[in-house]
Amino acid sequence: MANTLRVVLVFGGRSAEHDVSILSARSVAAAASSDRVEIVPMCMAKDGRFMTVERSAAVLARGEASDRGDDDFSFEVWSRTADVDVAFPLIHGTGGEDGALQGYLETIGLPCIGSGVTASAVGMDKVHMKQAFAAAKLPMVDFVPVAENEWRNERERVTRSVVNALRLPYFVKPANSGSSVGVTKVKSDADLAKAVEFALRFDDKVLVERGIDAREIEVSVLGNDQPQASLPGEILAGREFYDYEDKYIENKSQLVIPAKLPKEKTDELRRIAVAAFRAVGASGFARVDFFLERGTNRLFLNEINTIPGFTNISMYPKLWEATELKYSRLIEKLIELGIEHSRRRADRLKGAMEWLEGEKRLS
Repeated sequence: MANTLRVVLVFGGRSAEHDVSILSARSVAAAASSDRVEIVPMCMAKDGRFMTVERSAAVLARGEASDRGDDDFSFEVWSRTADVDVAFPLIHGTGGEDGALQGYLETIGLPCIGSGVTASAVGMDKVHMKQAFAAAKLPMVDFVPVAENEWRNERERVTRSVVNALRLPYFVKPANSGSSVGVTKVKSDADLAKAVEFALRFDDKVLVERGIDAREIEVSVLGNDQPQASLPGEILAGREFYDYEDKYIENKSQLVIPAKLPKEKTDELRRIAVAAFRAVGASGFARVDFFLERGTNRLFLNEINTIPGFTNISMYPKLWEATELKYSRLIEKLIELGIEHSRRRADRLKGAMEWLEGEKRLS
């Protein structure tokens, strides 16, 4: 990357992870090499509208609230003359990680770092994600999907299906959410309904998983056609499980990097992480989370995050630092991968349109 590249950092969003996204954006903006990368901040306010570059910069500098966007500002119009090389989406969760933002960026013709629409949507929806993992024959804990309409109309049947398929404890999660938002650990069948209702506050589809006594291991993946996996890291939760408060509020959890594991288990983790990345069709970057069951030492794939946290306490960059890829160079690598992936898509689209025009002339 010889010349300075102009990168629009898209953060904020209309999701439960708005504040986390701002933290990620601050870390990336601070770490990016000013000699190679020019960061242009672009905040999507909590009301779903974009803020001007000046106000977005003030949000990163902690001098501006991000509740309301600008009525007279259009990101699409701005992008036509902004001379931006690529967009770096760092909106976690709904509206940013689920393919909606990626589709918008593709529509306006702005190259984008990370996964496209399909992989983002599959990776965000835990039910579809699990189905993709199952098709790739990857190891997972038992789970039962619960749709809101089924829960409202057939609650007794749904409850029986959970009780018959799984054993306590359960983890109840919104199908489309991140950072452990809306997740509850259920230790009694009497508490299942309350947990499902809580998860339904965040999505209309819920995943109920069998809880296991396990170590929580994470692996970072980087690449397009030839993805590579980092060394694994372990999370020692400060609470009963690694929930939103433990990640971003209480900050009592500990990260062990690299995880203390035998080489064969480390190799297995890295291999399955790449397989999970490919199973959903991801590109650019992702973090893959695992459970390593105590006693049996069995490995279970938990989930993939196609826009993982990039804060100064986040696993994704820390794991790559442990794998001898510094934060600033990691950002540059992501930019290179995003531009490469977008150019290929543009070339393919151009080729398809040229073929179509040729067919029209022949008819």
